[in-house]
Amino acid sequence: MYPAGLDGRLQYYDEALQWAAQNAAELGGDPSRIAVAGDSAGGNLAAVTALLARDNGGPALRFQLLWYPTVTADLSLPSHAENATAPILDHEVIDAFLSWYLPDLDITDPRALPTTLAPANADDLSGLPPAYIGTAEHDPLRDDGACYAKLLSAAGVQAELSNEPTLVHGYVSFASVIPAAAEATERGLAALHKALRA
Repeated sequence: MYPAGLDGRLQYYDEALQWAAQNAAELGGDPSRIAVAGDSAGGNLAAVTALLARDNGGPALRFQLLWYPTVTADLSLPSHAENATAPILDHEVIDAFLSWYLPDLDITDPRALPTTLAPANADDLSGLPPAYIGTAEHDPLRDDGACYAKLLSAAGVQAELSNEPTLVHGYVSFASVIPAAAEATERGLAALHKALRA
């Protein structure tokens, strides 16, 4: 069930994944080698889609690549205070995004949010595909990714966390011009390639 305010948008991601799995062979792909990936809010959607796939009987996913995802919705995490005025993503921008995406939802208690918004709130994270979680030191969402990696590991899910000490939120978008961003992006892609070739 999708919470009020999302207008069933997450259902489209679940349906897109189902369609991709059903048509993979026709598209020249392998239906047994499917992964989800995303950065920032897209990392949230990828993590939620992985939960939906597990809970809705498939398709079985090989991997989830999550770059600086928002997965807890917990604005009290230390990285939010440390990076409140960080470049690219700061608290003003986060507040604006939340008001546009979820104008009527109270997020003052992040633990009360449904897993379709905060996948870290799932009662059971076991059975999810292995994950690579890339975070940036100078990013309010840094601790979101770290928390999720710990939760996945505690549930028996292989989770690799790579925090980039010199980078900011959105570094994948700068991979063509910033060498450190290119190297960080390549680490995530290498983990994805390895999982899909296994």
